[in-house]
Amino acid sequence: MRTIKTYIGLAAGVLMLISCGDDKSNQQQAQAQQQAMPLPVVTITTKTVTGYNSYPTRIEGIVNSDVRAKVQGYIQEVLVDEGEKVRKGQPLFKLETQSLTQDANAAKASVNAAQVEVDRLAPLVEKDIISEVQLETAKAQLEQAKSQYESISASIGYATVKSPVDGYVGSIRLRQGTLVGPNDTTPLTTVSDIEKVYAYFSMNESDYLNFIQSTEGENRQEKVDNFPEVSLVLTNGATYEEKGKIQTVTGQVNQNTGTVSFRAIFDNPNQLITNGNSGTIKIPVTYEDATVVPQNSTFEQQGKVLAYKVGEGNKVSSAAIETKAAIGNLYVIESGLQKGDKIVAKGAGKLRPGAEIQPQEVAFDSIAKPVDQLFQ
Repeated sequence: MRTIKTYIGLAAGVLMLISCGDDKSNQQQAQAQQQAMPLPVVTITTKTVTGYNSYPTRIEGIVNSDVRAKVQGYIQEVLVDEGEKVRKGQPLFKLETQSLTQDANAAKASVNAAQVEVDRLAPLVEKDIISEVQLETAKAQLEQAKSQYESISASIGYATVKSPVDGYVGSIRLRQGTLVGPNDTTPLTTVSDIEKVYAYFSMNESDYLNFIQSTEGENRQEKVDNFPEVSLVLTNGATYEEKGKIQTVTGQVNQNTGTVSFRAIFDNPNQLITNGNSGTIKIPVTYEDATVVPQNSTFEQQGKVLAYKVGEGNKVSSAAIETKAAIGNLYVIESGLQKGDKIVAKGAGKLRPGAEIQPQEVAFDSIAKPVDQLFQ
C-alpha cells in the first residue's frame, strides 16, 4: 500500500514540474514577444546613379621622338636643359668634329686635284692628243672626290644634333665628354610634344564586352564616337581638370594578357602632365532607375551579400543579394530585392532569421546619405 502511495506521489510531482515548465516556456515566449527589438527599416527604391570603372594608365606625349647621334663623336657641349621647350631644328648637342674637319680638308684637296686633272686633259682631247676615255675617267674621279667631300661635310653638320620636332626636352643622361654614336641603344634625350597627351589603358575581355555593348552605335567606330568622356586621376589622388576622349580601341584580345587596349587623349594646356606619368582612367557608368540598397544595411556570410527583409508579422528573413556594382555607399541590385521591399536599415548583426522586430520606418536617403552627390 505504501508503494502505491509513493508512486502516486511521484507522478503528481512530475506533472507539477511539467506544468511549471510549460508555464515558464509560455511566459518566456510572451516576454520575447513583448520585447521585440525596435529597429530602423527602409523601403527599397530605385534611383539613377553613376559610378566609375577604373583602369591603370600610362601617359605619353602625342609625339615622342628619340634624339640620337648620326655620327660617332664625343659630346662637346649640351646646348639645352631638361624640361626646356624647343623648336624643330633647334641645336641640342654639339659633338667634337676635329677629326672630321681634318678628313674634310683632305677630301677638299682631292677635289681640287681631280679638278686640275680634268682641266689639264680637256684641251688635249680637243686637239686629239689624248682619247676621250682618259678625260671621262678623270671626270669620274672628280665626281667621286666631290661625293666623298660632301659626305664628310654632311657628317660635320650631323655633329650638331638638332631637335626633330617641337616639344619639351626629356631626361639627359649623357653629358659632356661621353662618346656617342648612331648604334647606341640609349638616346641622347627624348623630345615630346605634350600640348596633348595620350593615356593608354586596358580592359579585361568581360569589361570590354559590357562596355562596347552598352554604348550606342551600329558599328565599332560609331560606338567609339559615342564613348563617354573619361577622367584621369593622377598618382597624388587629384583628378586632372581636363576631361579626356577615348580615340581608339584595338578590339582584339591580347592572348597573353586577356585584355583589350584603349587610347584616350587629353588636352594639356599647362603641361601639368608629361611623358612617363601614370595614373588611373575613370570611365563613368550610369544605371538608370536601378534598384539600390545601402551597403551598411547589408552583411556578408560565406562570401554572399545578404540583408534582412521584413515580412509578415514583422518577422525578418535573410535575402541573398546579387549585385551589379558598388557605388559609394550603395549596391546596385541585380536580384534578391525589389522596389517596395522593406529591409532592416541598421543593426542586422543583432538579428537571426525568424526574429520579430518593431519596425521604425526611416527615410532611405538618411541611410544612403554618403552618395547623394552621385544621384542625377
